[in-house]
Formats: sequence, structure tokens, C-alpha cells
Amino acid sequence: MQRDAMSSDLLDDTRAILADLIAFPTVSSESNLELITYAAEKLGNCGARISLMRGEDGNKANLFATLGPEGDGGIILSGHTDVVPVEGQAWTSDPFALREEDGRLYGRGTCDMKGFIAAALAVAPVFAEAQLSRPLHFAFTYDEETGCFGARHLVSELEANDLRPSLAIIGEPTMMKVIEGHKGCYEYTTRFTGREGHGSAPDKGANAVEAAARYMCHLMEIGEELKGLAPKGNRFDPPWTTVQVGRISGGNARNTIAGHCEVEWEMRPVNRSDALHVKSGLRQFCDHVLLPAMRRTAPEAEIVTEVIGEVEGLEPADDNAARDIVFELTGERSADVVSFGTEAGLFQSHGLSVVVCGPGSIEQAHKPDEFIAIDQLQRCLDVLTGLKTKLEA
Repeated sequence: MQRDAMSSDLLDDTRAILADLIAFPTVSSESNLELITYAAEKLGNCGARISLMRGEDGNKANLFATLGPEGDGGIILSGHTDVVPVEGQAWTSDPFALREEDGRLYGRGTCDMKGFIAAALAVAPVFAEAQLSRPLHFAFTYDEETGCFGARHLVSELEANDLRPSLAIIGEPTMMKVIEGHKGCYEYTTRFTGREGHGSAPDKGANAVEAAARYMCHLMEIGEELKGLAPKGNRFDPPWTTVQVGRISGGNARNTIAGHCEVEWEMRPVNRSDALHVKSGLRQFCDHVLLPAMRRTAPEAEIVTEVIGEVEGLEPADDNAARDIVFELTGERSADVVSFGTEAGLFQSHGLSVVVCGPGSIEQAHKPDEFIAIDQLQRCLDVLTGLKTKLEA
């Protein structure tokens, strides 16, 4: 009966904290400092040791906080604080005001992934009162949605300070299923500079939009090649490395030769060799075919690709202590892989055992009327409070 009362109190606390978190409009283009300050105060009141890591412009920060003893080892609970924009989406209520209806909590970021952060903050007092023999770390990052820049910063700070936690649980929405692997996420913007001119004399200019179109066609051809390179026994869906163009912008009038164009595209590599295959194929096409064609009439023509972010995938490992602990706490008996990306691969690169497991469904992420089911938050709380025995042992 006492456990039920505690569980109910934790759920109420989580709901209240989530309402506060949703009210911070931490779209990736905006600051997350108010949310970070709020979370730091919550954890500081529990006696956590607090470290804030500001980004280059000072407008964003990571929060790394620790309960329990100092030193290596312990478990990281990790979540990103940024959310995707709401502009152009048909929300039926204010996306930055938590709304409850039919066992669901609606608002931008409820499942991706402020629900997990709220649950982690709610259980912090439970761990503060425990006699921990190993530390519990909280890692809340910025700019995951735009390239995992905050997690890169955080991992580099851990390395610089020679801090080596053992395990990390990344609370992305998986319906509390255990995820042991995912593809990488590489994002690029390729810019084409040609020569403008009158549309009646296209042979006297270099059309950047047409060059971009040829580039995209070649990218799609490489994408077809990748289907034949899928490793046997691959569990990803689809099992091959994917490429896709998300945005193209260029030109200023239908009767003017376009002098500039840019293409935003991505790939989700199954392995590093596929990523190298894509980049090598595009480089050769640009150097030996596309750019020479543009420079026949416009020697100043250029094709430049900017790396927005190259986030490594999470490699499934036979020996994965984080996965095994979450198996025990969730009752799951098998782990899966997913195609969407997370910050997990960055923590894995630091030598941690990593698993992805969090409340809510990825099917709700980035959509209008994003929601998380209340029973998912309860399942998450059950798992997080169950970690106490692992850290007291």
C-alpha cells in the first residue's frame, strides 16, 4: 500500500514537472537556458553536484548533474531538451501548455522527450535519500534535433575531465521497449554557385538549379545501389542505408538563369563503409562530371557541401550491461533496432554501455497534438525507481 502511494505521488510529481517543461518553448532555434536553470534547481535541491556546459553562443547549455559518490562508474539518464517547431502544424490546443485528455498528456515535447526528463527529475529525491554506492548522473542536452551538438559537447567535456560513467540510458520514446541499435544520421547542405543570365540564352550561363537537379538524381542512383549493399541478417527496417532530399531552394524567376541553389539532404547509414560510398560517389560525380560542365561557361562555378552533423549509429553489442539491466527492470526478453537516430552512439564512442528506452511512441514525435500516455510515464517511473537497487549494491 505504501509503495502504491509513493508511485501515485511520483506520477503526480512527474505530471506537474512535465507541465513546467512543456511551458518552456525550447525549439532548437531558441534558448534552452530557462529549462536548464529549472532542472538544475530541482536537482540541486536534492543535493546533486551541478555542472553547466554552455554552447559557443552562450544561449544554450547542457546540464550534467550527479547524485551519490564521486568517481567513475554509475549510470547516466540522458535526454535532450530541444523540440522541433510547431509552425505550420494544425494543433487543437496550445502546444506549449500541457493538456490532459483520455489518459494522454498533449504538448510539444511530451514524448520527444520531456516526458522522460520529467520522470527523471521526479525520481531524483528518491535517489537523494538512498545510500548509493555508485553515482547516478543526469545528462540533459541541447540541439539534438539539429545535429546532436549538445551531446557532442557533453561527451567531449567528459573526456576532458576524465569522467567515465559505466552505463547510459537514453530515454527516447520507444514505448519502453529495449533498443540496442540504430542507424547513424548524417545531414548536409550542398550549395551550387553558377552564373546568372537571361533565360533566352541558357548556354551563356551556368544554371545552379539544373546542376542541383543532376546532383539529386545521382544521389538517388546511389540510393538504389545501397539497397544491394545491405548486410545479410540486418535487422533494420529498411535494412539498407537510406538517402533522401528534404529541401531545395534556388533561383529567383522563371526567365532567369539561376545563379544559386542549395539542397538539404541526409543519409541514415547502416555502417561507416556505406557513408564513405555515398560521399565518394558524389565527390567523383561533382569533380569529374558536374563541375566541369558548369565551368565550361562559368569558370567561377562552385559546389560546396557543408556538414550539418554526422552522428554515428548505435552498434549492437553482444556484451551490453545497460541493455541487460533494462531487460531485468522492464521484463523484456529481447532488444530491437530502429532507424531513427539518437545521441546513444556518442555515449557509446566514449566507452559506455548504452541502451535506448523511454516512454511514449516515436509515432507521435514531431507531429501536431504530440502526446504521451500517462501509463507510459508510470512504466518509466517503475523502471527508474528500480535502478535504486542497482546503485545501492
